[in-house]
Amino acid sequence: MASACGTRKRGGATGIENAMKRFLVIGGNGQVGTALHYVPLPEDIVLISPNRSELDFARLESIDALIASGPWSGVINLAAYTAVDRAEDEVAAAWQANAEAPGHLALAAASRGIPIVHVSTDYVFSGELDRAYGEKDAVGPLGVYGASKEAGERAVRLGNARHAIVRTSWAVSPYRSNFLKTMLRLAEERDLVRVVADQFGAPTSATDLASFLLSVAMRLSSDASTPTGTFHFSNRGEASWADVAEEIFRISALHGGPTARVERIATNEYPTRATRPKNSRLDTELIRQAFGILPRPWQEAIHDIVFELLKGDRV
Repeated sequence: MASACGTRKRGGATGIENAMKRFLVIGGNGQVGTALHYVPLPEDIVLISPNRSELDFARLESIDALIASGPWSGVINLAAYTAVDRAEDEVAAAWQANAEAPGHLALAAASRGIPIVHVSTDYVFSGELDRAYGEKDAVGPLGVYGASKEAGERAVRLGNARHAIVRTSWAVSPYRSNFLKTMLRLAEERDLVRVVADQFGAPTSATDLASFLLSVAMRLSSDASTPTGTFHFSNRGEASWADVAEEIFRISALHGGPTARVERIATNEYPTRATRPKNSRLDTELIRQAFGILPRPWQEAIHDIVFELLKGDRV
């Protein structure tokens, strides 16, 4: 896929692209990876997402081969095992995808002087604090998914000094499956939707996150003074899942879309295989200090996504 403001490509790159700054995007088929395909790029940037024949996270040698096929200006790792409940029973698969493979990827990149941007999650925390979590707060994952992602963070830190680990929460977008799209679908089927009201966090626009990740990757590739370490990114503000659902329906109704009433329920009324953190709020002050980024309010991000979906432009 080509664009006047840059180039995006699945698979390898040849010819004139070799003279450009090439960023390797791992896991480019999810929400954030798809969003990257719509982020405006500088003319000298190319994003390359390998397909499964070129990269198999279950085979570490394929990671080595892909990194060796560079040169790469940076790596953005979006790949993860994200089936939170199934991870409780598929421990080895979650650990391999979320910890072992990212650690190997970080090492392989470091061996060639390539910086890495790695996406993590609010699930590394227990959710017991009564305030937003900062980057230096103690981790305490409640399940296999969170534990495997936290192990992946440690592996990336140890494997590559030129890293940015970006924790995020509650990703929503016009792409793939997510809470926002589920709410709109349910509103077409019923008048009342039961939604958990005692878990708190903030939705994150996959598009906003993609823009931030790309910005950080480009800075790491070109400026040795760019801050490294662990950072939090979510849209600004806080809400419960029920609050978010009500906002989705309010905006949808304003634009003539489906709507429903929300019945607020407790977590124990909606049992799941894995325990979710009740507090997923992330303090984003550090990215303002380090990168001059102030995320927009979550309500604004939700509005844009709902409006885009109602236009029928995305799937």
